[in-house]
Amino acid sequence: MYALVKDNSIEKIINNPKAMTIGDVQYPAKIFQLWSQDELNAIGIYEIIFDNSNKKDEEYYINTDQSFNYADGQVTASYGSATPKLLEDRNNTNEDGSPMLDDKGNQVVTKGLKSQKKDIIKNQASALLTPTDWYVLKATDVAEYSVPSAVSTFRADVRAKSNEMETAIDNASDVDALATLYTYVNTGTEENPVFERPLGEFPTLEI
Repeated sequence: MYALVKDNSIEKIINNPKAMTIGDVQYPAKIFQLWSQDELNAIGIYEIIFDNSNKKDEEYYINTDQSFNYADGQVTASYGSATPKLLEDRNNTNEDGSPMLDDKGNQVVTKGLKSQKKDIIKNQASALLTPTDWYVLKATDVAEYSVPSAVSTFRADVRAKSNEMETAIDNASDVDALATLYTYVNTGTEENPVFERPLGEFPTLEI
């Protein structure tokens, strides 16, 4: 990615190398491959240096658009301060401050990250339990049949872990704390790494 600089000001951002007319001279696209940086700079073309120091995980933050700046013979692209996404649920309101209601008269709510994450946990738990639902149904219909203990333990453990995960999510004080729950770290050694996340994992069924 390049920028065309004229009179110490960025005139154009060049996303892809292409033929260009600068002043009265037509330059082919090949100059971007064949010319040195100094040669490109001499006609006002600078390769953009990206500064991502302010860029944050888009799952948890809203990043600004990149801004481009020319100084000291370099063009840089950088981000402003990122804004944390909504953590808690928010009740939407109309311009006059009254509650925003849907067609059924219910409060319109924008779900925050916590609710979104908990919904995912609930769906994951449901997906793990569904394949073993038939054991419970059979035990209900057939008097002499009982659910295998391994299955009963697994189903109880899934529900317990789901509740534990949701509580951890609820207790997150900010988006960084929430993100940390999902960040895998090596709890082992360099020779024998074990990558785990504070949120933990759902159990697996072994029969």
